[in-house]
Amino acid sequence: MTLARRIIPCLDTDGERVVKGVQFVNLRDAGDPAALAARYNAEGADELVVLDIAASRDHRPTFLETIRRVAAELAIPLTAGGGVATVAEGRAILRAGADKLTVNTAALRRPELLTELAAEFGSQAVVLAIDAKRVGHRWETFVRGGRDSADRDAVEWASEGASRGAGEILLTSMDRDGTRSGFDIALTAAISEKVGVPVIASGGANVPADFLDVFIAGRADAALAASIFHDAVQGLGDLKRYLAENGVPVRLTR
Repeated sequence: MTLARRIIPCLDTDGERVVKGVQFVNLRDAGDPAALAARYNAEGADELVVLDIAASRDHRPTFLETIRRVAAELAIPLTAGGGVATVAEGRAILRAGADKLTVNTAALRRPELLTELAAEFGSQAVVLAIDAKRVGHRWETFVRGGRDSADRDAVEWASEGASRGAGEILLTSMDRDGTRSGFDIALTAAISEKVGVPVIASGGANVPADFLDVFIAGRADAALAASIFHDAVQGLGDLKRYLAENGVPVRLTR
């Protein structure tokens, strides 16, 4: 049986409000997270991701309340994260209402964290977020909201992360983020071919054909987007119907 491909709106937050930028900078306000969550739930999103891109200690209590508000609006799985560095912080996110948690910078600093999280919550609840950028002949992994290079090959890190317990890879192309120039197909395919866990492609979505490309050529299991959904450039229902008409298995709600 072929699994349905997933369409996932993403809410990047500063802890309290949804924000969106281009290539991780020039952020603008994009709305209230609970209101957007309710809209996407009604429109047929398969899952929702909410991230605290500030990820500072001061934002943590505010972000947990944001997760609670968002979860209350959903009948679909919720993934949340940003700054998770311990099992206790992961537990707080799941207790606030998330079904899965993301981890990024802290896992690169101490890869054993992935194994600890998987042992405590199960691999299905652990999503390794990778922010990747083309540097020379390879894709390099970046941390701290895309500010610093971790000097790790993104494909190799994805493979190691999956072997350490991550049940899913949330892969963001920094080169494409917010540009609406299409997903990075080569990057997505390279990692999809390397790991044995689902890969969520992120960064660059614009038109329905971009999603078709990343599912077929990029071999992604899910595709994530933010601004085209926030700004009503693309409707979820129309997108899914287009994919279904072009042979991509999706969950149609209407």
